This record gives sequence, structure tokens and C-alpha cells, in this order.
Amino acid sequence: MKKVIVVTGASSGMGREFALQISQKEKVDEIWVIARTKERLEDLQKSTAAKIVPIPMDLTDREKVRECYVSRLEEEKPEVKILANCAGFGIFDHTENIDTDILTNMIDLNVTALVALISYTLPYMKEGGRIMNISSCAGFQPIPYINCYAATKAFVTSYSRALREEVRYRGIHVLTVTPFWTKTAFFDRAIDPDKEKVVISYAAMYDPAKVMKKAIRDLYRGREFSCYGLVNNGQWLLVRLLPKKLVMSIWMKSQKLSGTPQIR
Repeated sequence: MKKVIVVTGASSGMGREFALQISQKEKVDEIWVIARTKERLEDLQKSTAAKIVPIPMDLTDREKVRECYVSRLEEEKPEVKILANCAGFGIFDHTENIDTDILTNMIDLNVTALVALISYTLPYMKEGGRIMNISSCAGFQPIPYINCYAATKAFVTSYSRALREEVRYRGIHVLTVTPFWTKTAFFDRAIDPDKEKVVISYAAMYDPAKVMKKAIRDLYRGREFSCYGLVNNGQWLLVRLLPKKLVMSIWMKSQKLSGTPQIR
């Protein structure tokens, strides 16, 4: 039986890093990489000796997911050793400034697509299989001006923790990765260059290669969470101890946000 690894959001950022780093650790027949841009997926082959199988598609298009991914699973019947859900995006702005279609598309990608991929893939996983879901430190707290993104990551965190318990009987491990600010293409979409910045202060900015290195190590150690960085871990502790109203107040003051659609 063919053994494969499946990685979403593999064209850039942490998804790309995961695909490249896991190819050096886990020996499988193929690594299926998923994102919208075929050329960027194909470019991965230049950086690894593992066999890369590009599956270009929009994960929010349910028909395409069934056509391109589910049908491949049904036809090839592989053993999926690892499913890494790394796709996602966020927008920094006041809710009233963001188009409704963008908000619902964010939920479709960050939440619905992740749940769907897991549901479709689980029948093809065996004992020793692993699922890695990229959440965010934002999932531990409500964050004004990033509220929809933070809420989707709160879902991913809660869902992943519960899923971990549900699939334990099959010997399948689930890891939740909660990165802090990380240098990826995430910011290309999150920030509108024609508008005044929402986030003006970053406590830290981490390297995606280091975040993924720790995540892969935690994945094989059977950890529940992978939380890279001193600042990240410190914030995680504080938001669990402090009232959420105070956490939001600190965030608003640190970024000089007024709470109105006009950012400043």
C-alpha cells in the first residue's frame, strides 16, 4: 500500500516549511501538497528528493475538494501517515471595514476546510498516523480588529484537542500548533498597504523554519501543543490567568486602537 503525507497551504510559509522538513524525517512514497497555485507547488520538488505530488485547488471550493482530493483517495487508497493542515489567512481591520465575503471565506478556509480534510482523510489513516493542525496564539484570546481570525483559531484549538481524545483509540495522534507572529506571506494578505496599520507593535517575530522544526519534534513526541518561543509561551500563560476584558484592553492600548471603524 502506498504511504503518503498530505500538506495543505504548502505553497508558502509554514506549510512549505513543513513539507520540506518532514521529507527529511519521514520516508513515504509521496507527499501530496495542496494550495491554489500549481507552479509554486511544483517548485517544491527542486528542494527535496521526496516525490512531490501537487494537488492545486481552492480548499473552500467543496466540489473541487471532492473532485481533486477525495476522488484521489478513493482511487489510490493510500495510507496517509501524516495530515498537516497549514492553510489559512487573516485580515487586520475593523469588522465594519471588511467585506462579508472575505469574512465568510476566512471561516470556510480556516475552519470548514480543515474539518472536511480531516473527515475525508481519517478512513485512510492507521495506527501511528498523525494529524497536525496549525492554530495560533490568537486562538487563546478574543482580539479586536483580528476578531474573526482569532475566533477561527479558537475553534481549531478546541476542535483539535477534542479530536485528539476521540482518535486516541485508533493510535492516531493530533498536535495543535499555536504560533506567535511568524515571518510568512500571511502578512501580505492580512495587511492592506493602502490603509493605516492596525498592528503597530510586535512583541516578537519568529522564523517559520524554527517554528516547524519544533512542531515536527513535538508531533513525534506525542505532545498536545507546540508553542514556540519565550514570548509566545509567556503570553499563553498570561491570557489564561488574566480576565479576557483586561487582555483586550491591553491589546487595544498597545496598538493604539479606538474601537471605531476609523483605525486611529
